[in-house]
Amino acid sequence: MGERVKIEIMDTTLRDGEQTSGVSFVPHEKLMIARLLLEELKVDRIEVASARVSDGELDAVKMICDWAARRNMLHKVEVLGFVDGHNSLDWIHSAGCRVINLLCKGSLKHCTYQLKKTQEEHIRDIKAVIDYADELDIEVNVYLEDWSNGMKDSSEYVYQLVDALKETSIKRFMLPDTLGILNPLQVVEFMRKMKKRYPDLHFDFHAHNDYDLAVSNVLAAVLSKVKGLHTTINGLGERAGNAPLASVQAILKDHFNATTNIDESRLNDISRVVESYSSIMIPANQPIVGENVFTQVAGVHADGDNKNNLYYNDLLPERFGRKREYAMGKTSGKANIRKNLESLGLELDEESMKRVTERIIALGDKKELVTPEDLPYIISDVLKHDYRSDRVVLQSYFVTLTHGLKPIATLSIMINGTTYEESSSGDGQYDAFVRALRKIYKVTLNRKFPMLTNYAVSIPPGGRTDAFVQTVITWSFEDKVFRTRGLDADQTEAAIKATIKMLNIIEETYDKEASEA
Repeated sequence: MGERVKIEIMDTTLRDGEQTSGVSFVPHEKLMIARLLLEELKVDRIEVASARVSDGELDAVKMICDWAARRNMLHKVEVLGFVDGHNSLDWIHSAGCRVINLLCKGSLKHCTYQLKKTQEEHIRDIKAVIDYADELDIEVNVYLEDWSNGMKDSSEYVYQLVDALKETSIKRFMLPDTLGILNPLQVVEFMRKMKKRYPDLHFDFHAHNDYDLAVSNVLAAVLSKVKGLHTTINGLGERAGNAPLASVQAILKDHFNATTNIDESRLNDISRVVESYSSIMIPANQPIVGENVFTQVAGVHADGDNKNNLYYNDLLPERFGRKREYAMGKTSGKANIRKNLESLGLELDEESMKRVTERIIALGDKKELVTPEDLPYIISDVLKHDYRSDRVVLQSYFVTLTHGLKPIATLSIMINGTTYEESSSGDGQYDAFVRALRKIYKVTLNRKFPMLTNYAVSIPPGGRTDAFVQTVITWSFEDKVFRTRGLDADQTEAAIKATIKMLNIIEETYDKEASEA
């Protein structure tokens, strides 16, 4: 594309995204997401609800509008409304919202078979709603629902509808591929027809991902000079979802010389918040925000990165508030492992490196995950160096679980050659164990104890009751965040193994700082 175009982003995570099967945000979650979208991510507009859904929805819209009004952002908050006389507008007005996205029928089929009305009757009803919105001083955008089928089967209907509405106070005509049926060539054809016939109107494009073409169709719309795009965080939405904002933003910037107001560095954080609130997990290979997309596994890639960044592209993880990692598995070479050793401040000679690499490949063949935190243990096991003897050894522990009573844990642990014993109760077996540990560190030793920030449990696919349980725990300690992993047939035991690994990492850090002091 030649000239640099500015694209307006309307995010509909809170309306269309909430139509994802099984997703329902409570009011305070909606407010938090709205704040992140407008203040942190800096999207231009947000669609936050459908009118007349429920009292809870009304409370959520009131909270968002009250917050937005105090920050001069009320004009950026929009609610889907219907051609239903005064009903939707009264609901939206009572919520304090100032923008209605009016859902009109964009295809002859929808108008005829769903509304059972003629086009003239539908246009009359739409105009009546617009007149009432003007009285209430509420801004109007219109959705031409099923516009994609309308253009395929009944383009004259679409043109007559827009002809009848173009002289009203409508600010934006929003063109949805409601059933996700279009391909990029059709988007270009239909959008250019709209732009040629109505060069002065503001058009938005709203994609659905039924054929996995949402992002491609969005970009075809940009090529056709569309002014605005609709997205959701993590691609949430009905059926196969909507166009994911992170992917749209990256491609607009890198491939189309287009600008938006989006702050890319906040994309990953808000994706994680929405993942948590929606309980819809982000696939590990989801572009931009997936867990693995900035992780190199093949050794040749790490080697190339060492030699003038041969395997870098424009998607630098730092853009999105992330960092590049080098995973270790059966395709890893010495370069991957060396990258991880560098991050740990460790160096190995060539022979030692070879032996460690062979062990990691063997683990990879068993589908064993090898994390950077595992490396010191693998090195110690392979090379039998004295420098990496475990400073923290769990000697024994005993956990009781009695119906009606809180679990109790009693443990004996050796830290730097000294044995400590402690007991504690907790909300669960592992919680009791950690509370006992924390007593030893904070009370007996007068030292800091890391904060547990995330706890994930997984069982291999097809796992039986005797299957291994993998527990991955994320810790925060002195402004550093790291993960440790435990593998065992028992979930509590797996978590305890991960915790002991964490304590050894902390102990090394503590020793290092003490020696430097």
